Amino acid sequence: MDLNQIRYYLNLAQALNFTEAARQSGVAQPSLTRAIQRLEEELGGPLLYRDGKDTRLTALGRDVQLEFMRIQASLDAISEIVVTSVVGHRRRLAVGIATTIAPAVMAVFWRHVLAQLPMVELQFLPLLPGEAEAEVLSGRYDMCLLTDPPRPNVKLTVVTIYREYLRLALAATHPLAQKPMITPTEMSEEPYLDRLHCEFRSTLIKHFMDRNIVMRPRVHSEREDWVQQLVASGAGVCALPERSVIVDGIALRPVEGLDLSREVSLVAVSGSANPREVRQILTMARQFDWSF
Repeated sequence: MDLNQIRYYLNLAQALNFTEAARQSGVAQPSLTRAIQRLEEELGGPLLYRDGKDTRLTALGRDVQLEFMRIQASLDAISEIVVTSVVGHRRRLAVGIATTIAPAVMAVFWRHVLAQLPMVELQFLPLLPGEAEAEVLSGRYDMCLLTDPPRPNVKLTVVTIYREYLRLALAATHPLAQKPMITPTEMSEEPYLDRLHCEFRSTLIKHFMDRNIVMRPRVHSEREDWVQQLVASGAGVCALPERSVIVDGIALRPVEGLDLSREVSLVAVSGSANPREVRQILTMARQFDWSF
């Protein structure tokens, strides 16, 4: 089996006409017919019913068509990579992003990247639970935005972007929003909304348990937008990193005795084997003013 046979068969399965399939394939009809016959011999069964002008796919032919379509899609993707890397057309970079990182802070930086690198396309992908720097090393992502800095690894380049502290998020109209700081007791008396992807979640639970304070969540959700919208509506409060607000109408206040923070880092594979555009973005991240 060779790639030409795959292409010929896909054209034939679409056209269901040997003459038309040969034209689409750019070969003479006898050549296409022989290629399909060899393919049937290799696979051990007929791919088409040949009944005069009524050409139809067999059950095997339909199954093979689906698999060949997957192969062709992979070949097309490889061709795109070759054109991008070798010929110098647009390069698409896959960026994995921890789901608790809000876009507002990052948008200005990525706008700067797009302006400086006009031949780059960015594909932002949410990191799945458990995914981190290992997926960068595996090649799944060109780079990742992480909320926990990875352990030192000579194979990784880590650029720390900013640090943010955990705060209590509540509706801007809530009476507690008028206070400069909230006590743990005041926090525990409010309906609590549990952000299931929160990096501080287990530490926060331990913090309050050590002080004999029990938080009883009314809502549990992996959806940051849903939890924050509920907070803004006055349905409850949640713990939220200070730069992670994505909904209007939320006030952030420190909690007395609670001093938790996280680092947001841009992580990529080290070395010259990395795409030049990735190295340029890492340099931009180091030089960018993240103080706003």
